[in-house]
Amino acid sequence: MTRVLFVGQVPETVDYSDPALPPGLNADKIHAGINVGAAKIAERGWVGDVCNIPPDDGGIAAPEKQLASATYDCVVIGAGLRLPPKGLLIFEKVVNAVHKAAPGSTIAFNARPEDTADAAGRWV
Repeated sequence: MTRVLFVGQVPETVDYSDPALPPGLNADKIHAGINVGAAKIAERGWVGDVCNIPPDDGGIAAPEKQLASATYDCVVIGAGLRLPPKGLLIFEKVVNAVHKAAPGSTIAFNARPEDTADAAGRWV
Protein backbone atom coordinates (compact mmCIF):
# COMPACT_ATOMS: atom_id res chain seq x y z
CA MET A 1 0.00 0.00 0.00
CA THR A 2 1.34 3.43 -0.95
CA ARG A 3 1.84 5.81 1.99
CA VAL A 4 2.18 9.57 1.65
CA LEU A 5 3.13 12.07 4.35
CA PHE A 6 2.18 15.70 3.90
CA VAL A 7 4.27 18.12 5.95
CA GLY A 8 3.00 21.68 6.20
CA GLN A 9 2.94 24.62 8.53
CA VAL A 10 0.22 24.84 11.17
CA PRO A 11 -2.27 27.06 9.27
CA GLU A 12 -2.94 29.27 12.28
CA THR A 13 0.77 30.21 12.45
CA VAL A 14 1.09 31.44 8.86
CA ASP A 15 1.70 35.16 8.27
CA TYR A 16 -1.01 35.74 5.66
CA SER A 17 0.14 39.34 5.15
CA ASP A 18 3.33 38.03 3.50
CA PRO A 19 3.25 39.19 -0.16
CA ALA A 20 4.79 35.85 -1.24
CA LEU A 21 1.45 34.20 -0.43
CA PRO A 22 -1.68 34.49 -2.56
CA PRO A 23 -4.03 37.30 -1.50
CA GLY A 24 -7.09 36.22 0.45
CA LEU A 25 -5.46 33.09 1.82
CA ASN A 26 -6.35 32.22 5.43
CA ALA A 27 -6.24 29.31 7.88
CA ASP A 28 -9.76 28.12 7.00
CA LYS A 29 -8.86 27.90 3.30
CA ILE A 30 -5.68 26.00 4.11
CA HIS A 31 -7.56 23.51 6.32
CA ALA A 32 -10.15 23.04 3.56
CA GLY A 33 -7.36 22.46 1.03
CA ILE A 34 -5.70 19.91 3.29
CA ASN A 35 -9.02 18.06 3.52
CA VAL A 36 -9.35 18.06 -0.28
CA GLY A 37 -5.78 16.83 -0.65
CA ALA A 38 -6.37 14.05 1.88
CA ALA A 39 -9.53 12.98 0.04
CA LYS A 40 -7.66 12.85 -3.28
CA ILE A 41 -4.96 10.70 -1.69
CA ALA A 42 -7.63 8.31 -0.37
CA GLU A 43 -9.33 8.24 -3.81
CA ARG A 44 -6.08 6.84 -5.23
CA GLY A 45 -6.20 4.07 -2.63
CA TRP A 46 -3.22 5.47 -0.75
CA VAL A 47 -2.78 6.02 2.97
CA GLY A 48 -2.13 9.67 3.75
CA ASP A 49 -0.94 11.29 6.95
CA VAL A 50 -0.73 14.99 7.72
CA CYS A 51 2.02 16.49 9.85
CA ASN A 52 1.52 20.21 10.49
CA ILE A 53 4.42 21.92 12.22
CA PRO A 54 5.04 25.30 13.83
CA PRO A 55 7.44 27.58 11.94
CA ASP A 56 10.33 27.15 14.37
CA ASP A 57 13.01 24.63 15.26
CA GLY A 58 10.59 22.81 17.55
CA GLY A 59 8.59 21.81 14.52
CA ILE A 60 11.34 19.62 13.10
CA ALA A 61 10.76 16.94 15.74
CA ALA A 62 7.22 16.24 14.47
CA PRO A 63 8.12 14.99 10.97
CA GLU A 64 11.11 13.10 12.38
CA LYS A 65 8.79 11.31 14.83
CA GLN A 66 6.18 10.64 12.12
CA LEU A 67 8.80 9.27 9.73
CA ALA A 68 10.10 6.95 12.45
CA SER A 69 6.59 5.55 12.97
CA ALA A 70 5.94 4.38 9.38
CA THR A 71 7.59 3.91 6.01
CA TYR A 72 6.44 6.47 3.45
CA ASP A 73 6.76 6.18 -0.30
CA CYS A 74 6.64 9.94 -0.69
CA VAL A 75 6.85 12.97 1.57
CA VAL A 76 5.16 16.09 0.20
CA ILE A 77 6.37 19.37 1.66
CA GLY A 78 3.80 22.13 1.47
CA ALA A 79 4.19 25.39 -0.40
CA GLY A 80 3.59 27.32 2.83
CA LEU A 81 6.96 26.11 4.05
CA ARG A 82 8.64 26.66 0.71
CA LEU A 83 7.32 29.95 -0.66
CA PRO A 84 7.79 32.72 1.91
CA PRO A 85 11.45 33.83 1.78
CA LYS A 86 11.56 34.27 5.54
CA GLY A 87 10.69 30.57 5.89
CA LEU A 88 13.73 29.38 3.93
CA LEU A 89 15.65 28.13 6.98
CA ILE A 90 12.76 26.05 8.36
CA PHE A 91 12.11 24.71 4.84
CA GLU A 92 15.73 23.59 4.53
CA LYS A 93 15.58 21.99 7.98
CA VAL A 94 12.44 20.05 7.02
CA VAL A 95 13.98 18.84 3.75
CA ASN A 96 17.13 17.71 5.54
CA ALA A 97 15.15 16.04 8.34
CA VAL A 98 13.09 14.11 5.78
CA HIS A 99 16.20 13.16 3.83
CA LYS A 100 17.90 11.86 6.99
CA ALA A 101 14.87 10.13 8.57
CA ALA A 102 13.48 8.60 5.38
CA PRO A 103 16.27 8.17 2.82
CA GLY A 104 14.17 5.71 0.81
CA SER A 105 11.25 8.13 0.42
CA THR A 106 10.91 10.45 -2.52
CA ILE A 107 10.31 14.12 -1.76
CA ALA A 108 7.75 16.20 -3.61
CA PHE A 109 6.48 19.76 -3.36
CA ASN A 110 2.95 20.99 -3.82
CA ALA A 111 1.75 24.39 -4.98
CA ARG A 112 -1.32 24.31 -2.69
CA PRO A 113 -2.78 21.72 -0.31
CA GLU A 114 -5.35 20.56 -2.87
CA ASP A 115 -2.66 19.27 -5.23
CA THR A 116 -0.78 17.17 -2.65
CA ALA A 117 -1.93 13.91 -4.29
CA ASP A 118 -0.73 15.13 -7.70
CA ALA A 119 2.64 16.12 -6.23
CA ALA A 120 3.05 12.66 -4.68
CA GLY A 121 1.78 11.03 -7.87
CA ARG A 122 4.68 12.47 -9.81
CA TRP A 123 7.06 10.33 -7.73
CA VAL A 124 5.07 7.29 -6.54
